[in-house]
Amino acid sequence: MTTDHDGRPTLVLIHGTNSNAYGWSGLINELALRGRRSVAVNLPGHGDDQFIPRSYQAPQDLEALATEPSPLAGITIDDYVDHVVEVVRRARRHGPVILVGSSQGGVTVSRVGNAVPDLIDRVVYIAAYCCVDLPNMLSYLETPENADSLLPLVEAMKVGDPAKLGVSRINWRSADPAAFHAIKHCLAGDFTDEGVRWLANMLEPDETAAIPVTDARGEAHTWGRVPRTYVRFTEDRLIPPALQDRFIAEADRLTPHNPTDVRSVAAPHVGPFHRPELVEILADLTNPTPGTAPSNLAREEVSGRG
Repeated sequence: MTTDHDGRPTLVLIHGTNSNAYGWSGLINELALRGRRSVAVNLPGHGDDQFIPRSYQAPQDLEALATEPSPLAGITIDDYVDHVVEVVRRARRHGPVILVGSSQGGVTVSRVGNAVPDLIDRVVYIAAYCCVDLPNMLSYLETPENADSLLPLVEAMKVGDPAKLGVSRINWRSADPAAFHAIKHCLAGDFTDEGVRWLANMLEPDETAAIPVTDARGEAHTWGRVPRTYVRFTEDRLIPPALQDRFIAEADRLTPHNPTDVRSVAAPHVGPFHRPELVEILADLTNPTPGTAPSNLAREEVSGRG
């Protein structure tokens, strides 16, 4: 295999549930202007390959939306991992790879870390699920640290039975005012109303139902060898800061020789779409000389908030 290794790290960005690579576009643009290299991955069944049910379009047919089959029903975590591993292998030809996951994307990051730890120079969780002691996302949803989560507001927007559809289908375009309230308060935080509407139209209706119940624990002898950063979102109402802190504490107990590099940003759950602080942190992690001190803004966020 030929390589063109220039030593510069490549950020491989993994989106969360019901989302796609487009959500990283603003971040990628800013990183590019700083000379940083990054690539946003569309997981199988997302982005260019997403499925939009006919009944989801205006005018909506809610009865049909509850039963219309989805091709995402057959997608598993193994499909996600295989796809990301191939991207990592290609990026690795040009230098170090930093694998970044947001929200549910943390499940894929951990599984890829288990699969190919020698191809990854760092894993980064951005307000993401990082399963260690408990087997899967669903287990953590039932913990005391998750008690303040507003996820039930979004769960109420689901259409159809995930057990029958094989997907979690959310009607982001619902005309019910409760749906707008759920998106704003659970996901968007300080977004303007216009920003909330933009978000609702960017999110995808279908997500395979298998991921939250899939074993996603990081293993000490593989994933645990890879340097790790966790970016806490202190205003997150979907994954509360207490749950994020639990992920960090569990990971550190599993790998005391490899403690988590923790950064904090005052952002809601979808903060990656517009937070300059996150640009600073990722730019810092891709400095040509590893281990250099955080930039001033990143240091301020780490020490002064959360």
